[in-house]
Order: sequence, then C-alpha cells, then structure tokens
Amino acid sequence: MITSQYMDSISHLSLLFLSSLIAACVTSKTHVVFDENYAVNREGDHVQDLDGQREVIPSKDQASGLMMKAPLLSNGEVQFGQNYVVSWGGDHVGILDGGMEVVLSMDKTSGSGFSSKLKYGSGFFHLKARIPGRNSAGVVTAFYLTSGTSNHDELDFEFLGNLEGKPITLQTNVFADGKGNREQRISLWFDPTADFHDYKILWNPYQIVFYADDVPIRVFGNKTNIGVGYPSQPMKIIASLWNGDDWATDGGRTKINWSYAPFKANFQGFNIDGCSTEVSDVSLCSSSSLWWNNQRYKQLSSAERLAYENVKKKYMTYDYCDDVKRFGTMPPECPQ
Repeated sequence: MITSQYMDSISHLSLLFLSSLIAACVTSKTHVVFDENYAVNREGDHVQDLDGQREVIPSKDQASGLMMKAPLLSNGEVQFGQNYVVSWGGDHVGILDGGMEVVLSMDKTSGSGFSSKLKYGSGFFHLKARIPGRNSAGVVTAFYLTSGTSNHDELDFEFLGNLEGKPITLQTNVFADGKGNREQRISLWFDPTADFHDYKILWNPYQIVFYADDVPIRVFGNKTNIGVGYPSQPMKIIASLWNGDDWATDGGRTKINWSYAPFKANFQGFNIDGCSTEVSDVSLCSSSSLWWNNQRYKQLSSAERLAYENVKKKYMTYDYCDDVKRFGTMPPECPQ
C-alpha cells in the first residue's frame, strides 16, 4: 500500500525535477538583438534602445509601439503564406519553391487571385511579376491596393494582354472616395512577359508613385487643398488574373483565344513595407518615423524626376488629363 507520506515525497521530487528542468531551459535560451525579429511600428522617436538592442522601452508619455517582423529568409524575402492568402480560384493557384513563387492561372472556367492578410494605411508596396506571354489578348493581370468599401480607394497596376508580337499595355488608375476615371497607359521599354520585374506603389501623405523597377511611371500628388480626393482608407494588396476581353484589348474588339489557355502569371517578392491598420491606428500611418513618410519621399528626387519625364515623353500612350473630349471640363488635379 502506498502511503500518503510516500506520495508526498514523489510529488516533491517531481516538482524539484520540473523546476530544475524549467531553470535549465530558461538559462540556456539564446539571446538575439531586438531588430532580428521586431521593428518599431509607430512613434520611433519615443522608443529607447538599451544594451545593444537587448532591451527596448516604449515611452510612457506618448503612444508608441513595436511589431513582430515577418521572418526573413537569407535573401531578404519571405514566403507567400507569411503575408498573403489565396482569395479566389484556389484550384488555379500554384505555390512554387517552398512559397517563394506563386503562379496564377486562368482558363475558360476561372481566373484566380490572392490578397494580403492585413490592410495598410501607408507604405512602399511591391510585387515582382512575369506577365502571360504569347497570345494574351483580353487577359488582364492586376496588382493593386483597394479598400473594398462602397466608396472605395484603389491604386491599380493593370497589364492588358495583346496579340502575339504586339506590346503589352500597362494601365494605372487612382480611385479616391469612389471616384476614378484617372487612367494612364504606357508601353513598357522592356518585355514584361520575358522575365520578372519589380512593380511598386509608394503611398504616403504627400504623394502616390507607381514604379516599374526603380523608374517612376506615374505620380499622383496630394491636392486635397484644392478639393481633389486622395486615398486615405486602409487597403489590402491584391494580385489577380482575369478575363477582361470586353474592354482590355482594342476596346474589347479582340477577344481571348482560349486555345492558348491556360494563361499564367508568376509572382515573387512577398515582403511588405507597410503600416498595418490592424496593428496601429490608421492616423499613426502618417507618422514621419515610418521611413516611406520621411523627407526623402515627399517628392521625387532629381534623378527620378528626369526618368519620369522621359517615360511621359517616350512611352505614355494615354493620359486622362489630355482627354478634353472625354471630360470637357478637365479634372482639377490636371494641369490647367
């Protein structure tokens, strides 16, 4: 018969063993510096760095905060599933190279798409993309930010497919409070179907800039002072491949040739530099402590300005600000 005294002895020994095990685990932990896994996500000038980043103290007199970074791989990228989810056409989405590349596919039954898990209130967003080639007339590949609200804000990259041998058109658009009709179109100086290129959207309180690689192809400044809407709602990042043959090529006259299906668009580069409104209050996304909101990004640099003027001169094929016939009275943001 096991006595209660014996049971108490076993329990005491068990507790001693468990305590020593926990102590061993705690004392053997590996320390890393703060910025290995975390980043300041608001009011960076109110966060102190102590002991070589082993200790970080948010200020008590003003709101400040930290956020966990997505685990970076050796090349600075993250896997697709860290920041994104498949949003539609799941059986037409392929995940390659351990999540480092995603293929969107479209055939006669369905297109496909993915979106960011979070919404953002500002940032410098990007995706690397290779657009469907061969005969892709009527096929639209899109990378955009959208609020998804009835009076939506939206920033669009739309690649409009074409007949084989003809150039892909890149269309951009800006919606603010539900108002769009701000299309611009360019013919790219490279073949977007041959390799990956990095497409970027800078969105801060001062300007929106669309980039192809590091070349600015469109600038939309904040002109709320003269009554022009400016995107301010939290937005998700979305990529999609879909049927746009009612408008995309030759005004909808050239339809998709389904004998070339499935059409495929490949994406890489799933790290996100943005202020998540699900971590911070949206008003904090305008803070100058966020690098994309600092002085450097209030306007184009002189080199960027020259490159942008060159794009407008050589590659722009349509600008809504030149379409007097369409608007009559030109939108107030256009040069008068």
